[in-house]
Amino acid sequence: MSNWRDQALALAGIFQSAVAVERLAKTGNAPAEQLETGVYSLFQTDPGSADDVFGGADKLLPGLKVSRQLLQSRQHPEYTDCLRYALSILYLQRQLSKKNDLLSIIGSRLEKAKTQAEHFSFGHENVFSNLASIYSDTLSTFRFRIQVLGDFNFLQQQRIANQIRTMLFAGVRAATLWRQLGGRRLHLLFQRKKLLAATDQLIAQIESSNI
Repeated sequence: MSNWRDQALALAGIFQSAVAVERLAKTGNAPAEQLETGVYSLFQTDPGSADDVFGGADKLLPGLKVSRQLLQSRQHPEYTDCLRYALSILYLQRQLSKKNDLLSIIGSRLEKAKTQAEHFSFGHENVFSNLASIYSDTLSTFRFRIQVLGDFNFLQQQRIANQIRTMLFAGVRAATLWRQLGGRRLHLLFQRKKLLAATDQLIAQIESSNI
């Protein structure tokens, strides 16, 4: 039995990371709390629940809203790049899941990076630099590479490039959770109503608790 609520949450994690990538590439900025949620998720190697991966469902409210719009209508011009990144992230995660050697390297390097993040903060430049280098040394070695489109002036800045790679990495983390929960690409086509209902419910719960 699929847990649609948790699948909807993991999917929102993928979309939230994808939107952050798009914003960073096109404007040079993304909301700090969303970047920090992505970084936080990378260090949750033994979470008790889907919510624990992100530090609470409320941290994914922006991603849930994007998810809702895309599940309602896949032809959403505002999110064309976001959807492409999300589908690319799902594909990349599937390739990674077959590479035990890379998974082992990622695991040990994240353990070291976690100590650094606890010393500085989840939003510190050094942490983004470290996580971006893990992404470059592992996920960027696949033949399939995610092409990020945006303003060249932003893309060539090291700080922004590091944040983009970190958010792609966080997207892969959310995609790993999505698969562990039984999520499949076909669900985006054939189980959209169930995912949408679960997404609507999550948004309603978060917004009512924020009043």
